[in-house]
Amino acid sequence: MNQFEHLKDDDLEDQDETVCNREEDCSINNNRRKTVSPAAGEHPLQYNYTLWYSRRTPSRPANTQSYEQNIRQKGAVVNVEQFWKFYSHLVRPGDLTGHSDFHLFKEGIKPMWEDEANKNGGKWIIRLRKGLASRFWENIILAMLGEQFMVGEEICGVVVSIRFQVRMFTHATHTHTHTHTTNRIRDTLRRVLNLPPNTIMEYKTHNDSLKDNSSFRNTKITL
Repeated sequence: MNQFEHLKDDDLEDQDETVCNREEDCSINNNRRKTVSPAAGEHPLQYNYTLWYSRRTPSRPANTQSYEQNIRQKGAVVNVEQFWKFYSHLVRPGDLTGHSDFHLFKEGIKPMWEDEANKNGGKWIIRLRKGLASRFWENIILAMLGEQFMVGEEICGVVVSIRFQVRMFTHATHTHTHTHTTNRIRDTLRRVLNLPPNTIMEYKTHNDSLKDNSSFRNTKITL
């Protein structure tokens, strides 16, 4: 059992599509310029994390400027107790519709291909149908916050993307040249998500995403 499991409230109430059912509870430590230290008895995370949310109209062409305008910081967490308080007020990915994304990234890293921490990296992509998104999202972020991947600073963050009836997960990495590291991340994802052996996982570099202006183009639905 990792340090998160015994702190989880198993009776989280249903959320609506406002992203947070109470906006004030979804703005914890929303000023990223302040350094927040865990109080006595709290369980600090190895890294601080920031949650971002984005939503756009699919008919509008995407570009870097419009993407930056659509993405919003919803809060930051520095310890386990704070994470669960924040998470309990978030809408679950399976309840979102349209063209929406949740991004949970290490503090100081923007969820953008061009960010200095991301630009030489890539992402593991899993594409699935509606119904699995909420469980997969929770399992992935708990594994990331609990340092189950054991690859140090190589992991930048994780994204769940809602595209109508399709849900896609990406796990962003700092570099794409370390094959051993990217394979370890892949194998850990398979384990924490309990993926069937025939599940297709695609690794795509951010350079390739920039070239075709898409994170997910040609990615097959496998679950």
